[in-house]
Amino acid sequence: MEVQSILVVCVGNICRSPTGERLLRARLPDLRVESAGLAALVGSAADGRSSAVAEAQGVSLAGHVARQFTPAMGTGFDLILVMETAHRARIARMAPQLLGRTMLFDHWTGSRGIPDPYGRLAEMYESTFSRLSAAADAWSVRLRKRVDG
Repeated sequence: MEVQSILVVCVGNICRSPTGERLLRARLPDLRVESAGLAALVGSAADGRSSAVAEAQGVSLAGHVARQFTPAMGTGFDLILVMETAHRARIARMAPQLLGRTMLFDHWTGSRGIPDPYGRLAEMYESTFSRLSAAADAWSVRLRKRVDG
């Protein structure tokens, strides 16, 4: 399957998924990359600490608006990247037809899942950003090979 679009999913759609979305967008500018949350804080901007950590690394989360994941939304994307195995299981329960296109964001870097930093210490936000960045690098290498090769 050729990947033309990616949906990045977490819980609130204010920390991990907007960061992952922007990291992938920067690395794969020819693909449509968006994000959503399984229990989204609909209409909210990106979390302030996530934004600050991303900004310090040259990644802007400006303009992000949280939105709720729906099965209909998921069908519009070739690949759905989630942060935790529980997110994959939840999508499978909501929309079993999406399971085959749903993978962990850190699939190529260890598949342990990326914990939610929300409300935790600054170091957790920094660790989360580093893990998301490494995983985005790995996805861009894999997906570029398919596009270029």
